[in-house]
Amino acid sequence: MISMPLKTLSLYIHIPFCARKCNYCDFLSFNAEKELMDKYFDALEKEISKSAEEYKDMTVVTIFFGGGTPSFADEKRVCRLLEMIKAEFDVSDDAEISIEVNPASAMRDKLFSYREAGFNRLSIGCQSLSDDELKILGRLHNSSLFFETYNNARDAGFNNINVDVMSALPGQSLDSYRETLSKVLDLKPEHISAYSLIIEEGTPFYDMELDLPDEDSDRTMYHETKRMLKECGYHRYEISNYALGPENDEKYECRHNKVYWARGDYLGLGIGAASMVRNVRWSNTRDIRGYVKELSALESSFDKIRENVEKLSVQAQMEEFMFLGLRLVQGVSLDCFKEIFGKDISEVYGEVIDKYQKIGLLEHSAGDKKYLRLTDKGLDVSNTVMADFLL
Repeated sequence: MISMPLKTLSLYIHIPFCARKCNYCDFLSFNAEKELMDKYFDALEKEISKSAEEYKDMTVVTIFFGGGTPSFADEKRVCRLLEMIKAEFDVSDDAEISIEVNPASAMRDKLFSYREAGFNRLSIGCQSLSDDELKILGRLHNSSLFFETYNNARDAGFNNINVDVMSALPGQSLDSYRETLSKVLDLKPEHISAYSLIIEEGTPFYDMELDLPDEDSDRTMYHETKRMLKECGYHRYEISNYALGPENDEKYECRHNKVYWARGDYLGLGIGAASMVRNVRWSNTRDIRGYVKELSALESSFDKIRENVEKLSVQAQMEEFMFLGLRLVQGVSLDCFKEIFGKDISEVYGEVIDKYQKIGLLEHSAGDKKYLRLTDKGLDVSNTVMADFLL
């Protein structure tokens, strides 16, 4: 568990636009005409400016542009947003500044523009290096376009690159998944996010007849991911995330995502973006036209674009501390729990901890015993274990 210094803030900027929605995607994203996109960026600039006033006492330590597909939008508008943030917020000199890109829209000139503007971490949505699998997913790029994007990113000066890969895809075999992993590993990106496909209601895949790998094949792919990445010098620091370097080397771990798992303060800007600051949680409206309208008329309060505002109870904070923190391989800090909540973790969760220790799914860290973590076996069934920490 990372410890967050006082008054630090992470920013997430949502760029909801895509050329086409992928068959598995349930994120808030869509295509839009240029006029609406321009109005959205104007509104987003206003939200950034007004938010900077509200959080002027906090230092921004990570910034993440996600989507949607940020690289689908005009790079001048995207880079201008970052310039505004750096001008109006107190941004740390060593802030991690990430942007997600799709090989189908991350042209060479765009990558150079991002790097020049100050982005220092790139996340490339590869998913697969089988063109047949990419077509089934509804991706607009092919494998050669991914390699072109990756090489252009290196030429642009990016030395911290994440590559997303997916397993358990329709028609995917163990051999084809191994081939994707091997080709990605040959490139030596600094970070790899490896996810198993989940079919979500409301996506095109949900209503399609799919030739999905069976459960045993899915688990084999999961274990192959761990084996192959470990052999190539990556350490697993979260259920689905791997960073180049030995265990406990945090250099290439995604600092932005670790803020979420450590329950640090984060502010989401743009439609649908979620925030949690000083134990108050909310999300922005998902209605882009309503967002644009309210921001264009905004004089003082964000009340009309913020929804589901909730002051988290101590119980809710404890629950989040556990089920988010246990996603990290390091686990949750016993000292941190006591410092925040004024109680030993065993006073609150002793029965649950004993239950899962006895069956080998939870353990204390070796040596100082200051962390409670899922065992390797426990990580395999993490959802089952974490659900028991809901009081």
